[in-house]
Amino acid sequence: MVQMKRFLYIIIGVVALASSPAYGQKAAAGVPGVSVGNLKISRSGSLLTVGMDIDMSQLRVESNRAVILTPCVVAQGDSVELPSVGVYGRGRYYHYLRSNGDAMLTGPSETVVRASRKPDVQAYTATVEYEPWMEGASLTLHRQDYGCCGDVLAEGAVPLLSDFRSVYRPTYVYVRPAAEPVKTRAISGSAYVNFPVNRTEIRPSYMDNVRELGKITGTIDSVKADADITVKALSIKGYASPEGHYEANARLAKGRTDALKDYVSRLYKFDEGFIKASSEPENWQGLRQYVAQSNLENRWAILDIIDSDMKPDAKEWKIKTAYPSDYRFLLDNCYPSLRRSDYRVEYVIRTYSDPVEIKRVMAEQPQKLSLAEFYLAAQSMQPGSREFDDAFETAVRMYPNDPTANLNAANSAMKRGDMEGAGRYLDKAGQSAEAVYARAVYAGLQGNYAKAKQLFSQAQAAGLAAAAEESKRLGNIAQ
Repeated sequence: MVQMKRFLYIIIGVVALASSPAYGQKAAAGVPGVSVGNLKISRSGSLLTVGMDIDMSQLRVESNRAVILTPCVVAQGDSVELPSVGVYGRGRYYHYLRSNGDAMLTGPSETVVRASRKPDVQAYTATVEYEPWMEGASLTLHRQDYGCCGDVLAEGAVPLLSDFRSVYRPTYVYVRPAAEPVKTRAISGSAYVNFPVNRTEIRPSYMDNVRELGKITGTIDSVKADADITVKALSIKGYASPEGHYEANARLAKGRTDALKDYVSRLYKFDEGFIKASSEPENWQGLRQYVAQSNLENRWAILDIIDSDMKPDAKEWKIKTAYPSDYRFLLDNCYPSLRRSDYRVEYVIRTYSDPVEIKRVMAEQPQKLSLAEFYLAAQSMQPGSREFDDAFETAVRMYPNDPTANLNAANSAMKRGDMEGAGRYLDKAGQSAEAVYARAVYAGLQGNYAKAKQLFSQAQAAGLAAAAEESKRLGNIAQ
């Protein structure tokens, strides 16, 4: 008897990626003589169901041999074999019949087919208990060729699917914000410094001036005391209210602004030119805003006057004489607030590069961080952890209208299951390829797979290569 050799089939298979509750694979892949099509895998509660069409039209089995085809779910450290399909040659098949089925090679769950009467395509379905380890598992098809004495003459395997997911678990694409070469910031406010009638000198103790002057000095002190901050400039703009003559108001507005500038300069000894002072004789814009939001009986007529081409004194006289009641109301309730000094302190914050230091600043003074620094800190954190989420949540709170901040916050929200929050962030995430990708992920997580695949296609067309792979992972959903 010629000794039969045992061979190992070396197969290169096509791996189908999927990550959906159910999906199908149209492309065929298989071991020698066998291919697989219409692959479907789904999870329903505690059960995992595998379905496929096994094409055996090219399979040839000698009389005393048998070919066993066994799908297998495999994950790192765990595996489970699904019921096999046994194709028996004529001799082995009759031996199987004479043994009342005890001669089947893999047990009573095996589907036995006689080689000469096998269908071209064998429909296959198997159901097993779902186990947590099956998330991310692969599905393979094993072929074993048996001789007449039950010896394994040849065997091989081909992957049919990798990374099975019973629920959609996307890959999130975070965007690194552009670094700021110089972190320039500013604090603005308004002070309502009081002056005696027709006077321009500063009287710190006059009326409420201690508090109003303290607004400016307090703002300056808050930044000067921080070792990480360098104050770069201070600007002051003074306004007068419209009552009285325009020329007099121009003189008062300028004089009072210059006095305030001198007062601050004496306190801090700033270099010449550090404080920029300007003035506006009459605050008509402030008056217009007040009137537009008021319930004045003649609101629209007064607005027409304000918006007209009349000179300032003419406007003021027209309102005063045409609508005296409304004018008195404005004089008492609006005009005092028009006499103000707007100030703006500009400063530069040093750059942080140490994630540990950034975390400290984020907890204590997050307004000092750039988006790039928030991102740098997040890279040192465990994705999905509380501090990881907090980094992006704090970043978007500091930069509520920034598209990148909103995009990264949306990813973080989706990852922790906050779909409502993610939706709000995505509304402000812009139209970048990464933002479209994130909206595709959002649709996929909500079960809108058709929309998700459409958006993934758009993201891919916009240049994001990861979108094509993610679309494959989403799979062809079995509706």
